[in-house]
Formats: sequence, structure tokens, C-alpha cells
Amino acid sequence: MNRTLNVIRLQLVNRQTYVWVPLIVLTGAFVVTLAIYALLSSSGLPGPFYGGGAQAPLWYFLFVGIQALTMTFPFSQALSITRREFYLGTLATATITAILLATVFVIGGFLEDATGGWGMNGYFFQLTWIWEAGWWAAWLFYFAFTVLVFTIGFASATLYKRFGPLWVALVYTALALLLVGVMWVIGRLDAWGRVFTWFVEQGAVGLTLWGLLLTVVLAAGSFLTLRRATP
Repeated sequence: MNRTLNVIRLQLVNRQTYVWVPLIVLTGAFVVTLAIYALLSSSGLPGPFYGGGAQAPLWYFLFVGIQALTMTFPFSQALSITRREFYLGTLATATITAILLATVFVIGGFLEDATGGWGMNGYFFQLTWIWEAGWWAAWLFYFAFTVLVFTIGFASATLYKRFGPLWVALVYTALALLLVGVMWVIGRLDAWGRVFTWFVEQGAVGLTLWGLLLTVVLAAGSFLTLRRATP
């Protein structure tokens, strides 16, 4: 356990990656979004206004997941940290960061509700379909989304470390072709209506749980790949 905690400390040596850059991205997206809302409000539009700028810091964690392996894995092996300890410590670091980010989003949602959308009927954090089941569902969604995106980046980096860039390109090409094939089948069956209905019925909570399941699968695959990855 102590060695796993040391991995967390190792990952947080560069706090810019896990703390400051996400906050800068979040703050920048928030300020730009409020400026747009102010322009819309001054033009006489009543709102409510909703934007997608809140996604910016969440998608940034794709690159955090990549850097978590490529920048610290070789150094960890030089310190005689086992791959299992590195894996657990890195995922624990991502989990802690996701908890903090999800909490910031929920607090921001409460502030938006208290101020009537910052006095402009504009909402950055409190998107209706995410918050319709309550603040806890919104917190779980933001947490799960952050961890999922991080895990995708981490899994991609482990694949690169284990097999090299050629296999990364092949895997993502295969996934893209699979997605196109699935879309072709749905179109041939004229089932787009049923697909969209399924997504609507799942709601934010249901999609969050599916996202957590995908995260578990990717995390397990990452560990199996990391066991044979070279620093």
C-alpha cells in the first residue's frame, strides 16, 4: 500500500498535468461561455442558454491518461516499482482527480441555480438532461466520464508501449470500421428510431453505468497489456 501511495505522489509531482491545466481549461471555457451568454443576453434573447464548453476539461483527461504512462512509467521502473503498483497508483490518482473535478462541477451547478444562471439565464455546469435525476446523478456522470476518458488515454498508451504505433493505428482503424459497420447494419434494419429511443430511455444515469462498465473493461485490458510493456 505504501508503494502504491508513492506512485500517487510520483504522478502528482507534476501538478500541472492533474490539477492546474484542467483548472485553467475549465476556467477559460467558463469565461468564454459567459461572454457568449452576455452577448446573447444583451441582444435581447431571453434564454435559457446552454453550451458545451464544460466538456473541455473532461476531454483533456484523454491526454492526461496518455501522459500518465509515457512520462512516468519508465521512471517508476527505475525506482523498482512493480507494474501492478504503478497501475493501481495511477488509477487511484485519476480517481482522486475525477472526484475533485466532479465536485467542482456540482458546486458550479448549485451556484448557477442560486443565481438564475449567473443573472443571464445561462447554464454552463447545470445541463438539464444530466441534472434531471438530481445532483448525485450529475456528480456520478462527471466522475464516470472523466475516469472513462482517462482510461481510454491510458489504454492507448499501454498499447503503444507494448506493440508500437503500428498496432495502435491498426486497432483504431479496426474500431472505426466496426463503428461504420454497426451504423450500416442499423441503417439497413431501419432501426435508428429504436436506437435513439434506447439512449433516451437510459437517461444520464443509465449511460453513466454503461460508461463505468466500459471503464472496467478498458482498465482490465490495460493491466494485462502493461504487464508486458517495455519502459
